[in-house]
Amino acid sequence: MVLIRQFELRCAQSYQQQKIGGFCHLYVGQEAVAVGSIAAVRKDDYVITAYRDHGHAIAKGMDIHPLFAELYGKKTGCSHGKGGSMHFFDREKFFFGGHAIVGAHIPLAAGLGWSVKYRKEDRVVLCYFGDGAMNQGAFHEALNLAGLFKLPCIFMVENNGYGMGTHLHRASAVTDLKLRTADAYGIPGKDVDGMDCLAMYKMVSSAAEYCRQGNGSIFLDVKTYRYRGHSMSDPQKYRTREEVAQYQQHDPIGRMEKYLQEKNLIDDAKITGIAEEIHHQVEEAHNRADADPYPELDDVWTDIYAQPYGPYRL
Repeated sequence: MVLIRQFELRCAQSYQQQKIGGFCHLYVGQEAVAVGSIAAVRKDDYVITAYRDHGHAIAKGMDIHPLFAELYGKKTGCSHGKGGSMHFFDREKFFFGGHAIVGAHIPLAAGLGWSVKYRKEDRVVLCYFGDGAMNQGAFHEALNLAGLFKLPCIFMVENNGYGMGTHLHRASAVTDLKLRTADAYGIPGKDVDGMDCLAMYKMVSSAAEYCRQGNGSIFLDVKTYRYRGHSMSDPQKYRTREEVAQYQQHDPIGRMEKYLQEKNLIDDAKITGIAEEIHHQVEEAHNRADADPYPELDDVWTDIYAQPYGPYRL
């Protein structure tokens, strides 16, 4: 969680320095969701998410150097500098993105679930999205198929209270989001505290076992909060500083530190040491990425098809 937090804060600095182009959606405040849930499944289980994807990529074990390089549009990026902030991928780690179109990756999660069932594999699919995506048709089509075919998918709405700048109660006729899947698609839903890493771990561990036993999909309404705006260009005029400060009192990193201290597993010196070590790691990765080369002009013809039949010129 500390690695994700420091990576994101460095991204904020880089964005302000105009090293990052396009959109940049930070995960600050929501770290426990990705860390707790991904730690609860196996390394060969699939993970797919929306455009706020930095935290999931790091939690899935991706090296932060190619992540910085991707943000900076460098050839050494995880998508060769062509995807940017919203399109992190790592096939070898079974991380399938990073998708910019709201809700468009949810049917892809159902497709991954179908492949698992078709091949009779012992895998699950973790699919993350925001509350705004639940009003997209793609969400309902995918959940209907997942319920119909009992696909091994764990659908998690990272319910941070806002779809861009619109509060949940202004956009959703039903604000208890788990009610929208149980009766409609036969997919049971549960609430979980997304600011508590251990709560996420326990809930997703149970959900994964439910899916592996052939029971079908499950839906989790993950209550979390983002401290930064929807994206780096968001002025955040729709909420007060007092609201943000109130949620920061339940910071997931602070909660974990307190828990470990109460169990006599860590002390202040260790906490400081971890932060300093990760700061060095983040700065080193940033500096490497900053010095990496940009793609060559001919690289525009690569990464078009799965097989390298290029160059693709008329």
